[in-house]
Formats: sequence, structure tokens, C-alpha cells
Amino acid sequence: MSRSAIGEPLWVRAALIALATAFVGILVALPLAVVFFEALREGAVAYGQALSHPHALAAIKLTLLVAAIAVPCNIVFGIAASWAIAKFEFTGKRLLITFIELPFSVSPVISGMIYVLLFGAHSMLGRWLAEHDIQIIFALPGLVIATIFVTFPFVARELIPLMEEQGSGEEEAAIMLGAGGLRTFFSVTLPNIKWGLLYGVLLCNARAMGEFGAVSVVSGHIKGQTNTIPLHVEILYNEYNFVAAFAVASLLTLLALVTLFLKSAIAYRYGGAGQG
Repeated sequence: MSRSAIGEPLWVRAALIALATAFVGILVALPLAVVFFEALREGAVAYGQALSHPHALAAIKLTLLVAAIAVPCNIVFGIAASWAIAKFEFTGKRLLITFIELPFSVSPVISGMIYVLLFGAHSMLGRWLAEHDIQIIFALPGLVIATIFVTFPFVARELIPLMEEQGSGEEEAAIMLGAGGLRTFFSVTLPNIKWGLLYGVLLCNARAMGEFGAVSVVSGHIKGQTNTIPLHVEILYNEYNFVAAFAVASLLTLLALVTLFLKSAIAYRYGGAGQG
């Protein structure tokens, strides 16, 4: 019979705890502290000036706008894809699952390049778009499309196993009692998946606001127009404006901390709901 982990010698447990604590401290806690230290190094006034700069405000507004468009699109796709995969059998089901996983295996930079080749000025589709005065690359539509691509797995990945575990018994019972499709969804399906959906939306939003690689390729780095927060941070850092760079970066750090807190809260609540 194998020994339990709690039966290990005290020095082994202490060494493992110290190793884990040091690893988290050096790779997670210390960088977070450095971000806020550098951001506030010249005082609150400089911090506020960095965040209130017109280019910073434009980057913040653009980031929020892109997330406000991309996240709802991924919610609709995630629910629809999860419903189809978990509730039905159809030809191409495994292929659909593979496509959902695709953004995790493709570099964001490569995905951005794909859209440049597809919608760029030198492509066939790009020439048609130019003739009709439609701009996708180096404009808001390109940022939204690239963000949707890199974030669309998050909601679906949370909902597919949840729906598969729950089965379709409750929905079938509701339909047998005379409920229509929409009423069944909003009265039965949605309440059963609400915590998993919130969990996926939270992760999707965090990735959408923090995405760098794909949007960097399709943005064109136009100050005040196509730069999101991560791109603005890069420009400030390359210009050796370190205080402003870390000040703006602190917004993403705060987002990460809030995401972590809400993620833990939802996981706790979801676990409690699952046990109830």
C-alpha cells in the first residue's frame, strides 16, 4: 500500500511548500509588485497623467469597444456550439470540436497574418473591399475579427462538458409538458449552465482585453486610432517612457487580479451549486 502524502516526513512537506511558494513568488507575485512599483515610482500625479493622456484614453476606449463586440459574439457562438455538440449527433461533430480547439494550437501572430492575407489591400478580397470603401485591416473590424478568433474557444470549452454531463433529460421533460424551444432554453437550459457560462465569459473577456499578438498584426499601430492597451504599452516602453508604460500596464494587471478573484468566486459558487 502506497504511503499517503500527509505521511511524508516533515522536511519533505516543508521543502515542497517552500519550493511552490518560491516559484509562485518569483514568477507571479514579484512581477505584479514590480508593475505597480514602477507605475507609481514618480507619484500619483504622473500615474494619473499617464492614464489621462489622449492616446491612453483612446487605447482604453478601443479595448473596451473591441471586448464589448467580441465577447457577446463568442457567447452566442459558444452556447450554440455547445448545445449542438452536447445535445445532438451529426456528421462533422468531431471536426467542429477540432475547429473550436484550433486557436489554442495556432500562434496569435499567425492568425493575424491570415487575416492580413485575406482582407489586406493586395488580396483579391481586399481589392473588392477597397473598391467599396470598406476597411477591415488597420481598422476596428480587423481588431474585432482577430479578437473573436483567439477567444472563441473559452465559452464553448466551459459549456460542452457541462452540458454533456447534464444530459437532455430536463429539456425533454419540459418539451413533453408543452414548453417551446425558447422557453425550454431560458427556463431549463440557461439556469443549469449559468455558472459555467459566467466562468467562460470571464476568461473570454480577460483574454480579449489582454490580447497582443493577433491585434498587433492587424492594427497597424496607429496612435490614437488602432492601438489597444497592450499595443499602447509596447509603444510607450519602446519610447523609454517606462512610468507611463507601467501605469497603463497596471490596468491590465488590475484586470488580471479582478479576473482571478471573480474566477475563484464563481468556481466556489459553481461548486456549491453543483453540490446542492
